[in-house]
Amino acid sequence: SPPLSLSSSAMPSLFYQRILLPASYSLVFLLGLALNGALLWCLRFRARRACSTVIYMTNLAVADLFYVLALPPLIISNAMGDMWPFGNIICKTVRFFFLGNLHCSVMFLTCVSVHRFLGVCHPIVSVRLRTKKLALYTSGSVWILANAEVIPTLVFTHTGVINNMTVCFEMTNPGGFKAYFPYGLFLSLAFLIQFLVTVTCYCAMIRTLGVANCIANVRAARMRKRSLHTLLVVSLVFVVCFVPYHIARTVYLFVRVYRPLNCSLLNVAMICYKVWKPVVSFNCCANPLLYFCGSGRHLTYRLSKSEEQITEVV
Repeated sequence: SPPLSLSSSAMPSLFYQRILLPASYSLVFLLGLALNGALLWCLRFRARRACSTVIYMTNLAVADLFYVLALPPLIISNAMGDMWPFGNIICKTVRFFFLGNLHCSVMFLTCVSVHRFLGVCHPIVSVRLRTKKLALYTSGSVWILANAEVIPTLVFTHTGVINNMTVCFEMTNPGGFKAYFPYGLFLSLAFLIQFLVTVTCYCAMIRTLGVANCIANVRAARMRKRSLHTLLVVSLVFVVCFVPYHIARTVYLFVRVYRPLNCSLLNVAMICYKVWKPVVSFNCCANPLLYFCGSGRHLTYRLSKSEEQITEVV
């Protein structure tokens, strides 16, 4: 990613620019491409009898796949010390795909959490809300909304020259942060809303599954325990991957706009932001891993079956 400050003191280290970030993105690209490709290949066998969960997981895998396909130009640019050799159009396109599919992933994860919440906490009354048709409409709306959210990226992001080197600005050029600031806050607020919805759903499900009831059916009790463990892992992955990144990004924007002359503060804010950038990228690898892991069955199948058991015992 390009340097976000003109101050050399606020520039990331050479190690981060040319080694750590390219290596991290390369690993995400290879793992994300393989894992999400394998996930889509597995999901296609369930397409004819696809439930709502399969539809959401398929769209999530597609979003993650598009995300990793935007990484190669960034890997090359970072390895070249942030020099951008691909031109302005590809700069805008890559940034649009990178940010757009990141937001798509968050939205689909929110959809999955709401879908699971309805199935676990309100299994009977939510039958009409958990249909294949509604899942298809919701997925289409997510793609439209997520891409609409990041359309301003095509305006703010462009190539420029810093220290006699052409770069592709990640957010905007160093002089455009005041204009970018409201849009940056909008993106942070959009994530906050989705985060609150997701966390609320997972907390409600964990509470429901963790209620100490006497369950005569041993298989149902075991399924409930597995579902509880799965929800805890999914919640932890979501929080670790997305929350620190968005907090660091928002703080960095505030410092850039309101404390631009405080070099030490700007340096700390930028380092924190850049440390979490590779972490948020690994989420696209975590989603298929969560699907494939656990008791010899795919996650979607396990949770779908657990919902049936929960409907019987809750």
